[in-house]
Amino acid sequence: MTEDKRAPNLTRVTGFMRARRYWLLLVALLGFLLFAWTEITRTRGAQEAAFIPAAQTCSMTGPLRYCVYEAKAGSNGDIIYHLHGRNLDERIWNDDTYYTAMVQAAWQSSGVRPPTVVTVSYGSSWLLAPKGLLPDSGLLEDFVERLPLIERSLGSPQRRLLLGESMGGLNVLVAGLTHPAQFDKVAALCPGVYRLSPFAPFQKMRAAANRTGANPKIAFGVWMWARKYVADETEWQRFSPLALIQEADRDYPALYLSNGLYDLYGNFEGTEELARIAHERGIRTEWHPLYGGHCSIDTSSLAAFLAS
Repeated sequence: MTEDKRAPNLTRVTGFMRARRYWLLLVALLGFLLFAWTEITRTRGAQEAAFIPAAQTCSMTGPLRYCVYEAKAGSNGDIIYHLHGRNLDERIWNDDTYYTAMVQAAWQSSGVRPPTVVTVSYGSSWLLAPKGLLPDSGLLEDFVERLPLIERSLGSPQRRLLLGESMGGLNVLVAGLTHPAQFDKVAALCPGVYRLSPFAPFQKMRAAANRTGANPKIAFGVWMWARKYVADETEWQRFSPLALIQEADRDYPALYLSNGLYDLYGNFEGTEELARIAHERGIRTEWHPLYGGHCSIDTSSLAAFLAS
């Protein structure tokens, strides 16, 4: 009777297959438990602001899309141009999960007549860079030239205000500080203001990110993004709010500036510097340093600034 030499090999193969099935079942079970836990603990809703939405009418002029928002209580005769943050659009004003809803709620609870709000957009991502060498520049001139076209149906405002957050915060500062006679107030929330130029050496950029606590990926991404609109250091000096504020005086628009201390974009340092220089230049300035991250906003003081 001959011995079957395949038996030990079959035993090993069988053992391997059993162990493999065991581990596959264990991995599948762990995957299911992880999926179940993720589903159970994921956020399913959002805290909504209680307010009466403004009446909305949207239109377009050239590449500029805009919506006009009229409060049911009427307007005080002013117009606010709201320039949104990145990846938002001109329809954000009535979003009941956004800070703009809390601003409306503050106006309604205080009983004031608010300004008419015009939200404007050139797309999800844009900068009001003056016309320069790059093809994407020149939106600043386009925006200012289109204001009379928008106001043709609204009537001339008593005062013209600017409001923006993040990308929009930078945009309103550029517009307000470049054309100060056109605007009475500028509210820039968590604006993309940097003491450092995007054309600075890499080592200085890295040091700035370390100093401000900025997320390096975000900070370098913003600096590279700015280079789409600003060609060189000379053009940067025509664009940077910290350069523009050096020419300002007490006849410039009143400023409302706010920023979270732990802004991962690294904007706190630059915004604080802007507020300091504005005070020195005699500009009426409210500076609101906040405990929080990017775009922490004190909506009560903001609503009072915009409607006063």
